[in-house]
Amino acid sequence: MKKIVALTGAGISAESGIPTFRDANGLWEGHDIMEVATPEAFERNPTLVLEFYNQRRKAALSVEPNAGHLALAELEKHFEVSVITQNVDPLHEKAGSSHVIHLHGELFKSRSTATDQVYEMEGWELNPGDCCEKGAQLRPHIVWFGEAVPMMETAIEEALSADIFLVIGTSMLVYPAAGLINFVGEEVPKYIIDPKMPELPSRPNLHKIAEKASTGLPRLAQSLIQQYGK
Repeated sequence: MKKIVALTGAGISAESGIPTFRDANGLWEGHDIMEVATPEAFERNPTLVLEFYNQRRKAALSVEPNAGHLALAELEKHFEVSVITQNVDPLHEKAGSSHVIHLHGELFKSRSTATDQVYEMEGWELNPGDCCEKGAQLRPHIVWFGEAVPMMETAIEEALSADIFLVIGTSMLVYPAAGLINFVGEEVPKYIIDPKMPELPSRPNLHKIAEKASTGLPRLAQSLIQQYGK
């Protein structure tokens, strides 16, 4: 059974109604990212940061996977599929994908500021005074600017093992995630799906599909099933 590795970004979630990370003004939901997405911001104003992510979780509860998410999950019937996502929402899992690597953390998990122990959240709120067993404040389980990306080595291993590599809804400007395509073998078919096609160096077996994930991915999935699937 061939292995598909898919790298997904904000574009696929945006189609479900989750705002992209930054708008044209460099803001995220009206906030400067340096106010809500850095370790320094959390140290300076934890209440603001916690409330910001509370609102992101509350909003995420009302959105559903779109046809792009569902097409990736459907591919598991015919391929081994690994999804490497830059998104922190749970839409891939909600669609049925069973092997999802979250490079930038997970919105509905928290983490101890003392031990880095990760916890599943029961609701959508994480507030000042919510602590781990050792009495340390819990923080969002999000990789903030300036922090290491702990799942990157795992993602590289997946890219190295790909028989087919997909890039969906990402600008390919955010590193280190954007560098994953460099670990994919030259002989491996690579498909880029995005209405705003990212600029990439020329490379063998690169196919560009200038469409949204919700339309381009279901068609590509059917093509891959016919060509390579079992």
